[in-house]
Amino acid sequence: MIFPLEEMVKYKGSIYAVTAAASRRAYQIAMLKDSELEENDGKVVSLAARQLFTNQIQFRIEQQPR
Repeated sequence: MIFPLEEMVKYKGSIYAVTAAASRRAYQIAMLKDSELEENDGKVVSLAARQLFTNQIQFRIEQQPR
């Protein structure tokens, strides 16, 4: 998994949460066969991480019902 290190250092949130979000986004990109994937040499996880850190997409943690 390749994450943009500069953005990770600056990131103030939970690294676990952003890693989980990147994994989920990578799965979505792979299933949708996003056109950006070809531009990124097929590197799904790094594309997902870049989208998260540049705020192209946003994520939130949902609370589980009790």
